[in-house]
Amino acid sequence: MTQEEIARLLDKLDPRQKVRLLTGATTWRTADEPAVGLRPMTMSDGPAGVRGESWDERNTSALLPSASAVGAMWDEDLAERLGALLAVEAKAKGVDVVLAPTLNLHRSPLGGRHFECYSEDPELTARTGAALIRGIQAHGVAATAKHYVANDSETDRLTVSVDLDERTLREVYLLPFEAAVRAARVRVVMCGYNAVNGTTLAESPLLARPLKEEWGFDGVLVSDWGAVRSTVPTALAALDLAMPGPESPWDNRLGRAIEDGRVPMAAVDEKVTRLLRLAGRVGALHRSAPTDPAPSPGPVVEPEEPGALLRRAVAAGCVLLGNRGVLPLDPASLTSLAVIGAQAADPRVQGGGSAGVHPRHVSTPLGAFRETLAPTVRVVHAPGPALGAPPFLGGPGCHDPRDGRPGTLLRVLAADGAELYAGHRESGRQIEPPLPPGAHTVEISARLLPAAGGTWTFGVGGFGRMSLTVDGTPLVDGVFPRETDDPAVVHVNPPSQYGEIALTAGRPALVVARRELAEETGRAILVTAAPPRPDRATALAEAVDAARSADAAVVFVGTTQDSESEGHDRTTLALPGDQDALVRAVIAAQPRTVVVVNSGGPVEMPWRTDAPAVLLAWFPGQEAGTGLADVLFGAAEPGGRLPTTWPAILADAPVSATRPVDGVLRYAEGPHIGHRAWLREHRAPAYWFGHGLGYTTWGYESASVTPSTEMADEETAFTVSVRLRNTGGRRGREVVQVYLARPGSAVERPVRWLAGYASVEAAPGETVTAAVRVPHRALHHWSPRERGWLTEPGTYEVHAGPSAGRLPLVASVEIRSTGDGRFLGERFPGH
Repeated sequence: MTQEEIARLLDKLDPRQKVRLLTGATTWRTADEPAVGLRPMTMSDGPAGVRGESWDERNTSALLPSASAVGAMWDEDLAERLGALLAVEAKAKGVDVVLAPTLNLHRSPLGGRHFECYSEDPELTARTGAALIRGIQAHGVAATAKHYVANDSETDRLTVSVDLDERTLREVYLLPFEAAVRAARVRVVMCGYNAVNGTTLAESPLLARPLKEEWGFDGVLVSDWGAVRSTVPTALAALDLAMPGPESPWDNRLGRAIEDGRVPMAAVDEKVTRLLRLAGRVGALHRSAPTDPAPSPGPVVEPEEPGALLRRAVAAGCVLLGNRGVLPLDPASLTSLAVIGAQAADPRVQGGGSAGVHPRHVSTPLGAFRETLAPTVRVVHAPGPALGAPPFLGGPGCHDPRDGRPGTLLRVLAADGAELYAGHRESGRQIEPPLPPGAHTVEISARLLPAAGGTWTFGVGGFGRMSLTVDGTPLVDGVFPRETDDPAVVHVNPPSQYGEIALTAGRPALVVARRELAEETGRAILVTAAPPRPDRATALAEAVDAARSADAAVVFVGTTQDSESEGHDRTTLALPGDQDALVRAVIAAQPRTVVVVNSGGPVEMPWRTDAPAVLLAWFPGQEAGTGLADVLFGAAEPGGRLPTTWPAILADAPVSATRPVDGVLRYAEGPHIGHRAWLREHRAPAYWFGHGLGYTTWGYESASVTPSTEMADEETAFTVSVRLRNTGGRRGREVVQVYLARPGSAVERPVRWLAGYASVEAAPGETVTAAVRVPHRALHHWSPRERGWLTEPGTYEVHAGPSAGRLPLVASVEIRSTGDGRFLGERFPGH
């Protein structure tokens, strides 16, 4: 749409109509306006899958690997294809705006939302996020860059002030958002709950400068849900849309502020203009087709068949941390395989919190291994000691007490107990049960046929008055007040209350859980049922016996919903429960053991040097099993490289603090996060940023630098040509990484910093050359005094290799001024 067309629409609206458009009409929809032919625009969470407007297990979604797994791919083409898949899902669900990607950084390994962010590095995050945005927006759906900005941990996230210097803000935390705007033309940006340097972001001048004024962002700036907490200060800021609705500080109060002159009408017109522009782009005006799909630097990526794409994505994100000749396993030579760990049969495929979806299906590793291997191969599963995270009510042996179908019965009752709604559900986790008029109580019930006798543990999660009975015996009964305002806790993962009861195997028991609905407490109800915990020693012995009697063993370990989720940061990197003991015991019994780590972020692995092979699977999405089977049995190479430096123990990590002091979280480390911090502290981690093995080996032979003197390539400062040879016996892919250093710099810099990367493929014995383009921004530093970007002339070291800790090739480039504000490079020979 042209500005003139938007202006004509704006003239048709009176002040009341304009103000009404600036607050959401519902939790997920914007307001409509018939006077200008505007329909509502629908938004949906979407980092790992497009959920749609409701948390309903019957409304399933394609589930991608977690963002940390996508970051581990170091593959923009694949990220763009995953974005295209999100766009297809969005269109099928009537969604106009996907609330992804999350461009915050892995500042601390304890970050609770680590799985939803790409990496510790601003350059890798910028390139990956921009690729996903291009994939989404090329198909007429708007993407959302979030959470602007420095929203990198969960502790006190609604109120914390992140204090940091201007250079660090510009060079590290704003850089991925700048790339989203400048390189990918993102249509929506979401501001976070937090404050930066004392000013909450919904009121921050950072919304105007640099986002809109410097970078030219012409889309909609939306608040995180509930982040608008004032009327005039946020209206005077550059924020455009307050979500959710229909109530917000921008409803009737904004109209009064306009009438008495505290908010100028011009500010409101600017916000409405941006909403109308977005509506035109997604086809929400006059039922039009999208008018301005974002351009892609190459051909538009067409969507692929979801299952095949997601299966390929699992392998592409898996990081092989160590391998002493165990992987890949040869299916033809196996007669038996021990599969150890509860997560082999029930993998954690996504992180907890607002990004959660109900996947179309989940391919489990145990199931996929049995399907992949010949029927003659004996596959034995030993779950090992219990992890301690109680499963939701449902699954085998759980039936709707009304009609006998597998699952549960959901009812909504009036205050007098009258039934207002009844419906069949698959599980005891109901985030958004229907609320008919007069709804007072939500109830979940099931007839459970215990597979094991002994002491069972049941739980009910929510707020307010709750009760839980088993065969009429009360296990929970009381009032449990809400103690937090965090929406991820209130609406998605409220705390649970527990009780125990002895059950007899094969004897049905009726489970009934209720929670009364109260204002400002959400409506989620979570019902869990945990069978008797197996004896620790017996469970370990069964795992050891299975491993010892097999040709090889695959052990699954990982985090749980309680240890890694939105709404709270971690306090430890240790694996929950007895998982370390399980790994040690299996390694001792079976020399051909593969340990698969199922987590969204770093964990401590005290057994890592003893393990014959360690594979990081992240949260791999719905094709977890098929993708892992491809990697373990050699059909695909593990393509991932670490997007984050992994410490051996938490105490080694140079930057780990997530807890504010007096409401302030100081980024005292400045730009030195991730591998930059490890280099400055002269510390060696367990695994460096960029590390990852394949199924072949590589020899790095030479590196040379070619300066860019062509004005046609305004983004590239110079290109690094890295010659390498596949020295192994199998075709493979290598991610060649280039880092810069500036010894003797007049300004504070990291020891080295990532400047670019490129991947190559080669057959055994083949030599290839990776052309790594280094952008001008890799040479820039922000000058608070000059209020702009500067490039320091002089000699820069150019380091190339497979990780931040292994850079065998070094070259140099001389950056000199041309006198007209540009900088050119002069190459030096590499070695």
